[in-house]
Amino acid sequence: VLHGKDLHLDVEKPVKLEKKTDFFWKFNTSNYVGKISYNKESVLFGSYEVRADFFGQNYSLVLKNVKHSDSGDYTAVVTGGKEQRVDPVSPVNLTLTSSSSDSCNLTVTCTIVDLNISRTFRCDAHNCSLLEENPSTTDMLSSLIVYLQQDTVFCNHSNEVSWKNSMMVIVQCLCNQFCFSFTGHIDANNTTVTVCVVVAAIIIILVIGYIHHRTKHKSKSKQVFIKILQK
Repeated sequence: VLHGKDLHLDVEKPVKLEKKTDFFWKFNTSNYVGKISYNKESVLFGSYEVRADFFGQNYSLVLKNVKHSDSGDYTAVVTGGKEQRVDPVSPVNLTLTSSSSDSCNLTVTCTIVDLNISRTFRCDAHNCSLLEENPSTTDMLSSLIVYLQQDTVFCNHSNEVSWKNSMMVIVQCLCNQFCFSFTGHIDANNTTVTVCVVVAAIIIILVIGYIHHRTKHKSKSKQVFIKILQK
């Protein structure tokens, strides 16, 4: 943010406060900018009272006309009996841990710093489906979920202030005999795509070449036969 401009601080997901809990924006380690209580009343502290806006609807904060002294870390904090710091979530890593070409089953694992969850999907020539329920886990401050949307498996790690996402695209080629997949990992900050070579394309090319060769050979035989009749 440039000197003299406004700083906008937003949370990525709606914050749900319980009774006797408050939401704070905190500057560095000990300075509180403002708070919003359970009944949506907002309060700004000190000098921020005249140079900041606090919005109870979405818990966002606008700091006006920022100066060099405003540089630092701004953290969303929920407090009740004790303070709970809401840090940004850690990145996620979604990997293919096992697959079976016989049954067209594949298992994926979503991993974060201190937790991982695995889910198994069954695929046919048309779609894929989850084999078991409860594809998520939640603690007090964050949620980790794996879900399927069409031919893509998603893993999402989120809390009130940030989210990370990774995905895996499932490709079926000749699933009556084989089950192919390739992975692509995408999160909020980085995109990497790994492309596989589809065997079906090679087969099609070979078939077209064979048909072309047969057609050309038949054409030459017909021309020779006509010349013999004219003699």
